[in-house]
Amino acid sequence: MAEAAPGKEAEFRSTNQTAFVVGHTGRTGMALVEELVNRNIFQKVVLIGRRNVDKYQGEKYNMLEQKIVDFEKLEDYADEFKGHSVGFACLGAPKGTEVYQKSNHDYIVKVAELAKAGGCSHFVLTSAGDADKDSMMMHKRLKGEVEAECTDMGFQNLSIFRPW
Repeated sequence: MAEAAPGKEAEFRSTNQTAFVVGHTGRTGMALVEELVNRNIFQKVVLIGRRNVDKYQGEKYNMLEQKIVDFEKLEDYADEFKGHSVGFACLGAPKGTEVYQKSNHDYIVKVAELAKAGGCSHFVLTSAGDADKDSMMMHKRLKGEVEAECTDMGFQNLSIFRPW
């Protein structure tokens, strides 16, 4: 993981910011959560998902709070997205699964909308290296559409990561 400029992590930590993570049960999300815990730059990190993860037990994980939501009714959980400075979206599902469209587009866009409405100033999106909203390929197009829709929401800061 990249290192912060000297003093910047301590400076950021002193602002007592909070973050949320959706998609924390996947490979990318789990790696992100471990990095956030190890860096300890947020006062609290809320893991928002379909289920609790037993992995996050013990003193090391005291900064984590897990919230269970029904992604089909995200509007009912708008309060879970309020008051966070940073929101991380690592959602996704493999091609050919029942929830592919919803997990790779619909849920992410709804999370971004709720985050924006809840005051989130920095949204961090995990996309795909080949995202292209004008592509004929469904995966590339979905990821590109999500990027465009999140951009149009006007977050103060939007970071899009495109892993290969």
